[in-house]
Amino acid sequence: MLDRRRCAFAVALGLVALLAIAPSQAQTWPQRPVRFIVTLGAGSGVDIGTRLIADRLSRRWGQPVVVENRPGGDGLVAIGAFAAANDDHVLLASPSGSFTAHPFIYKHLPYKPTDLAPIARVSNTVIVVAVPASLEVRSLAELVAMARAQPDKLNWAGTTGNNEFLFAAFLKNAGLAMPKVPYRNLVEAANDLALGRISVNLTAFAIARPQLDAGKIRLLAVTNSTRSAILPDVPTVAEAGYPALTIDGLVGFFGPPSMPERLGEAIAADVRASMDALVEERLSLTGQVPNFGGPADFAAALEHQRAHLAAAARDLGVEPTQ
Repeated sequence: MLDRRRCAFAVALGLVALLAIAPSQAQTWPQRPVRFIVTLGAGSGVDIGTRLIADRLSRRWGQPVVVENRPGGDGLVAIGAFAAANDDHVLLASPSGSFTAHPFIYKHLPYKPTDLAPIARVSNTVIVVAVPASLEVRSLAELVAMARAQPDKLNWAGTTGNNEFLFAAFLKNAGLAMPKVPYRNLVEAANDLALGRISVNLTAFAIARPQLDAGKIRLLAVTNSTRSAILPDVPTVAEAGYPALTIDGLVGFFGPPSMPERLGEAIAADVRASMDALVEERLSLTGQVPNFGGPADFAAALEHQRAHLAAAARDLGVEPTQ
């Protein structure tokens, strides 16, 4: 009996010693260069924010942090490359608009929603509802009244994904006839709005800003859940009386589903520490509101958004991808 106790005691001591000297995975990561795959092109707000944070993370981690732009395919190109890598040294930088509506738009996806594990929310993109300055409406209520009085006369364009989906559901529920004009180039849509070729545009403020500064368009509302300090005088869609159009442009970083929870939390903490005053200032200049959130907070915000889109899909009679 005594020998057994001595043996068990020795084993316990060995385990304690091993745990004491063995560093955690979070402490030893990264062991090689880290790569951020971005769903948008160089010069976009997401790209600029990612590069600023990547530079600071590289210094903190002592490893190169490479930013790789994979625009195109409504985010599918970048997300497909990220999911195929399945590597905890390959992270995805993306706005939620690049993927949360995918199950309602595409019958077949090259990835599963569970392939994207939320790590850190960085910011909210400011999304605006804009009209030409020449259009005689100054509120969403006036726009709705004009559309109801003149069926099919007004038209609209929106950013592919969340906002486009929600606005289509809104029009259907309100019984409004307003044709959609498709665009591949969002800047072209903003230019056509300024010229009066389209009547309404739901787009990122950063894209609409040049036309606003030129006095050629008018902002009726932001789709964000709270007013933006960038546009303090522009009401939210909820304040304007149309809460169904509310959606935040969530921007953040994702890891593979195999990434340990502790590692994801450690990366999130480093991202938070990297968001200094200069980073936040640059984000604001690109039409984004700094809004850090850790893995749990980010995941909850995404689930809320998915539920909102699912409700809009039901209104439109759209079935999600199985």
